[in-house]
Amino acid sequence: MSPANFSYTVVICHGSYHVPEHYRPFLAALEVEGIEAICPQLPSSDLSKLNIGDVSKPDYDREPPPGGYPQPIDDVKAVQEVLNHLIVDSGKNVLLVGHSSGAFTATMAAVPKLQARARKENGAPGGIMGIFYECGFLIPVGESVHSFFQPKDGSEPIKHGFNGLGSTKEGAKYFFNGLEESTAKRYEGLLTASAPLTTVLDNDAYTALPLAYLVTEGDMVLPSAYQESMVAMQSQRPGVDLQLHRCPAGHSPHLTWVEGLVLLVQAFAGKVLDAQV
Repeated sequence: MSPANFSYTVVICHGSYHVPEHYRPFLAALEVEGIEAICPQLPSSDLSKLNIGDVSKPDYDREPPPGGYPQPIDDVKAVQEVLNHLIVDSGKNVLLVGHSSGAFTATMAAVPKLQARARKENGAPGGIMGIFYECGFLIPVGESVHSFFQPKDGSEPIKHGFNGLGSTKEGAKYFFNGLEESTAKRYEGLLTASAPLTTVLDNDAYTALPLAYLVTEGDMVLPSAYQESMVAMQSQRPGVDLQLHRCPAGHSPHLTWVEGLVLLVQAFAGKVLDAQV
């Protein structure tokens, strides 16, 4: 394998309500290590696509935009546009990182024709070599983020406010615990909104690609026990190859545990690349 084939690009699928700026320290730390890193803005969290008026003073009570609010399928299309450029046009290896609900996006975007193993069988270079989940939603095939998190016991469904859009309160406390208060507040100010995520997962990348999962033990958004239950659900399936890691961070290790996260990503990517030789 040539030296070029040992290089790879990290593509981050960000979580709901997030923007690429939330991942800037992680992107910068990867680039210091010589790793190309990209975090595209996903439509479902893009205020300019939610018909909320002036994005600096959003009005969440406005009607939905023509055609409805963006959904994860639109996020997948945005990510696949990046992947097609990197893989099909440039023959690069790609490691997907899925944070929070962005794990759904990463899983659905990693279709067989873009996977490194399938491309190698067809004599083509590059491809998606694996997925690294950062406290991610491991949604079962056939479910959506919305359906998976609804009660299955007949109790009242979870309601969404803002005329169909959902956002978060006390983002500094829940999303950014572990940061200094002023820094957490700054990142809270960047949080946006999204509609209920109803796209159904129809691509089973769980059994097709090497996977790694980082459990965040200080998580106040997605408790570690819930993360572990999702990991267990997928790990018991035949063909799933998943490495489990843990860290003490909250829901944003890309801000509060950057060095450790970079090391784990590098180790996972190195192992996957070695296996491709």
